Amino acid sequence: MLLPYRRYFEFSGRSRRLEYWMFTLFNILVSLAIGLIFGTNQTASTPFSAGFYSEVTGTGGILQNIFSLVSLIPGIAVAIRRLHDQDRSGWLLLLLFIPILGWFALLVLMCLDGTRGPNRFGPDPKGREDISVFS
Repeated sequence: MLLPYRRYFEFSGRSRRLEYWMFTLFNILVSLAIGLIFGTNQTASTPFSAGFYSEVTGTGGILQNIFSLVSLIPGIAVAIRRLHDQDRSGWLLLLLFIPILGWFALLVLMCLDGTRGPNRFGPDPKGREDISVFS
């Protein structure tokens, strides 16, 4: 979960699915914890609808913003390394700027397995070799 923080500005190389998804889970859990500890629940109603939402203000809001800023660079770096694991360019991360379709495409890419053996971005992070059975 914390490996991307140790590889803070490392945009080269490859990262496994496990590293990416554990980092994502860690960010979600920390954000939820900050929201539960510092959040205030509120209701809102308009002439057309009524809703319930949670808002993090004051110290919690500042803490949430600091955590998000600290996690921004490692999050970008681990996503780029994840794309490198599939022998794809890190520039595909720009799909984030295409609403819905781009987000779905990136979700699918982050779930795909990496290429077996070394590729142009480095050795296989799983340590598996591309061994032919009949060679």
